[in-house]
Amino acid sequence: MLEVPVKLLLSYLLGSLVGSLLLGRWRGVDIRKLGSGNAGGTNALRTQGLGFAILVVIIDVAKGWLATRAIAPFAGGWSGAAAPDALPALQVGCAVAAMLGHVYPLFDGFRGGKGVAVLIGSLLGVAPYTLLAVLSAWLITVMLLGFVGLASVTAAWVLPLALIVTRPMPATPLLWFGVFAAVFLTWTHRSNMARMRAGTEPHARRLWLLGRGK
Repeated sequence: MLEVPVKLLLSYLLGSLVGSLLLGRWRGVDIRKLGSGNAGGTNALRTQGLGFAILVVIIDVAKGWLATRAIAPFAGGWSGAAAPDALPALQVGCAVAAMLGHVYPLFDGFRGGKGVAVLIGSLLGVAPYTLLAVLSAWLITVMLLGFVGLASVTAAWVLPLALIVTRPMPATPLLWFGVFAAVFLTWTHRSNMARMRAGTEPHARRLWLLGRGK
């Protein structure tokens, strides 16, 4: 079946268009050489400012949404196209491919971001009802503990729990996606966890309640 590999490839290539690196070329900077060295929104904010970071997040969130809502369901004269009841699994596959492309971008030496924004965009496309729980977990963790990386990992693990509670239909592809996202984001944030253990991970002081007076 040609449809599935083509759509997965297109989603991966879309994911490989990393927002911070695209905008960085226009500005003449590579944020992987600045700050934490990561090509995600947090490092974009810390090194390039709020406006730059907002554009980065918009681009990266859009990739997840487009992979699940534009590429996956696209109907174009496929020979032996996937059956309609296979669409949820295909959307999940495209979401995974987009996240892999973002973290390991073909066009930038396989060094990209950590996948959080693409995950949010993917959830907008396939499970928007989980976003309240996921984003709340992120915000509460940042406000109480001050670590963006830890907040991202915590929010990722809340996702499969939220899917279990809401019992989406069809459940199986989304639950597998939730587990994948939790494990994958834990892996992509392993350097943050190592810096936390070493006491060198910076706090998000503007959101950290305990750090506002420091």
